[in-house]
Amino acid sequence: MARNRTLTAEIKAVTTEYDGFLSIRRYEIEEDRHAGGRQRVVRFIMERGHAVAVLAYDPCKDQVVLVNELRPGMLAAGEAPFSDSLIAGAIDSGESAVEAAVREAREEAGLELVAPRVIIERAYVSPGGTSESITLVYGTVTAPLASEVYGNAAEMENIRTSILSCRRFANRLRRGEIKDMKTMLAGYWLIANRARLRREHATARVAPSVFAEP
Repeated sequence: MARNRTLTAEIKAVTTEYDGFLSIRRYEIEEDRHAGGRQRVVRFIMERGHAVAVLAYDPCKDQVVLVNELRPGMLAAGEAPFSDSLIAGAIDSGESAVEAAVREAREEAGLELVAPRVIIERAYVSPGGTSESITLVYGTVTAPLASEVYGNAAEMENIRTSILSCRRFANRLRRGEIKDMKTMLAGYWLIANRARLRREHATARVAPSVFAEP
């Protein structure tokens, strides 16, 4: 048996089982077997496009802005249904991940995202059962003084901002209080890069403008 060979798979047929807010499709797939030969399998895949999640950080106040809203999947799993997590949403057709991040930050938290940039591109949510990926975008914000409620009434959104110090955010991660995977991933990225981000922001604030009078 050959080891470390590149295995391939080929889609043979696709049938739509359900088509609504999300789609469920039946895939017939022919795949290579690790032990040799090929086999045909049937898998059901949930498809809902791709999404962006926003790590909104205020380096001056050393605070993170999250959102708190109903998570039906957690309710169905028997968990507490309202959870703090990153601002997030679908990437619309023709829209880049960064453009979607700027839009979602404004819609879900009333924030203006400054110097947004991709930090993790297209991480797959659960590739055994869905084609959805999430791109993580980091940007600086001015954290508000108090939580506020936002959301698109037409979509029955009920979103409250949650403002956490970086230390409290890190402690909640370590205690396992943050259950959302993308928020955990972004949180540990922030812990690893926080000092550098604060230094860069401080340097940018004190650097003289290129347009300053001589």
